[in-house]
Amino acid sequence: MSQTSNTTVSTGGLPSRRNTELAMLVFAVLIPVLAYANVGLAKEETLPTGMLGYGLGLGLLAGVAHLVVRRYAPYADPLMLPIATLLNGLGLVLIWRLDQEPTITTDALGGPLAPDQLVWSTVGVALFLAVLIFLKDHRILQRYTYISMVVALILLASPIFVGKEVNGARIWITIPGVGSLQPGEFAKIIIAVFFAGYLMVKRDALALASRRFMGLYLPRGRDMGPILVIWAISLMILVFETDLGTSLLFFGIFVVMLYVATERTSWIIFGLLLSASGAVFVANTNSHVGVRVHNWLNPLENEPPDSGNVTETAQSMFAFGSGGLFGSGLGQGFSRLIQGIGAKSDYILATVGEELGLTGLMAVILLYALLIERGMRTALAARDPFGKLLAVGLSGIFAIQVFVVAGGVTGLIPLTGMTMPFLAQGGSSVIANWALVALLLRISDTARRPAPAPAPSLDAEQTQVVRTT
Repeated sequence: MSQTSNTTVSTGGLPSRRNTELAMLVFAVLIPVLAYANVGLAKEETLPTGMLGYGLGLGLLAGVAHLVVRRYAPYADPLMLPIATLLNGLGLVLIWRLDQEPTITTDALGGPLAPDQLVWSTVGVALFLAVLIFLKDHRILQRYTYISMVVALILLASPIFVGKEVNGARIWITIPGVGSLQPGEFAKIIIAVFFAGYLMVKRDALALASRRFMGLYLPRGRDMGPILVIWAISLMILVFETDLGTSLLFFGIFVVMLYVATERTSWIIFGLLLSASGAVFVANTNSHVGVRVHNWLNPLENEPPDSGNVTETAQSMFAFGSGGLFGSGLGQGFSRLIQGIGAKSDYILATVGEELGLTGLMAVILLYALLIERGMRTALAARDPFGKLLAVGLSGIFAIQVFVVAGGVTGLIPLTGMTMPFLAQGGSSVIANWALVALLLRISDTARRPAPAPAPSLDAEQTQVVRTT
């Protein structure tokens, strides 16, 4: 007589899809290389001399990353690495294309920035590899919940004491021999680890201990403490560093993860009210933030007064309008008219809109949306609550940052000074975002990995040893 197992645990795992990832990586490398050739033909009517080296370099980075994923995270999501590679490759092409404009490639503005961006991208991929090789299980991070908080706060506060002010914001520190780094880019990942660990422990108290009032579950006064502390810290960042983007990102991550952990809509409402009141207060007391809000409300005003120049926001909208549906073509736009190196950093999305049109802009936005969707899918598939919350937090970082940057460039919200992930010039940003993708891949590998084989009987199953690594 055959024995039938009554367990509900499935030992069947999802296919690894590593060959699918490799095939998509080929396209993720080929598309930027063709875009690179397109820019060269448009600007000089010849193929760029560095085209072969660029293609081989990008292909080498993608190939090494794929081999490490195949070896150390064989069940990881197959779409994330190709999307990150494609966005990083397109960003390099766009920065190089803007490097060809003499008016924004002066020595005073830092000269050509594409070579530096390629170096930072290589460092970012190296960190991506290190995370996958040395972090065998994302649940290890849970042990360092409060250490993560301390490290994140030190990183966030460091520009106040040892940083330098650039364009009105004090968010940079200079490391001798390395260059300028933005600690907030790394703090956003570490703070997500802290939030995931903290909310996993406190979520029941935050979700169940509340009073119902007008259809909303109001938290108790004692439970308001954490959100008020996070709100105060985000205001501190805004006041002392005048960094509107990091402040919004920092508070937004916490509110999103709090909502996912407790499923209470009231936290979203409280978060929005606190965020709006803080922003209004700082906009009326801090001149730098006030100027950004004023320019957002009056984009066509001269800046400086009587100069005849409109604001960067207005120039960005002119670029979008000039691009139309299909764009002017790579290398044939005029987004160089945006002041300083803004075209390579804050406003690089305007170059996409002008030279690739609405069609190209939507394609880029869809790439970000797909990356965020894969992160959320990873959160749904994760088998442990810490992994679920961490995946939500990391995906939320991407979603909020893309919304804040795209909203600022298109005039939907005031400009924040943040960079478009992978696309814009910025060493700290590209390194941190590669580490973020590595963490998501680690969580997805654990989620998609086949479950341990069930015990032959119910009694034996209750005492079986579950392998965690």
